[in-house]
Amino acid sequence: MVMRLRTFVSVAATAALLAGCGGNGNFANDTDASTERLREQGLLRDPNRETIFDLFGDNADPSTTVEVNAYLWQASQEILDFMPLEAADPFTGILAFGYATPPGGSQAYRATVYVTDPALEARSLRVALQGRGGTAVSRATARQVEDAILTRARQLRVADGRL
Repeated sequence: MVMRLRTFVSVAATAALLAGCGGNGNFANDTDASTERLREQGLLRDPNRETIFDLFGDNADPSTTVEVNAYLWQASQEILDFMPLEAADPFTGILAFGYATPPGGSQAYRATVYVTDPALEARSLRVALQGRGGTAVSRATARQVEDAILTRARQLRVADGRL
């Protein structure tokens, strides 16, 4: 009997809480306003996408590809091979390396490499370096790493014979 009473009280309390969440009855308007806010903030790209399940539909344009320069990608891994590779995403062109001390160096760095374009050019590559403890690394040091990656990428291209 006590168990039934507890169950009844718990169901009644839940029903009362849910009834209090009714709002003003303009759920559709609230949803439209929130969707519009997401579009304005750039968080919702496709205006027809409304739920998470829409992400799994086959709506994407099959001719759209993400292109990353393979020579820059390979050269980045070769030049920074002394660092542990923590994450690599070829779809966005990001390589994240963990802390390591370069050969002949005294300070440990970590690096994030952004390959942003299919062209084998300096504008297609960005390297962000950070010292241990969040210490700043000079832009000149990051530029030297970028130059080394670009030089190695050009060597790989020449070796591949696609001039």
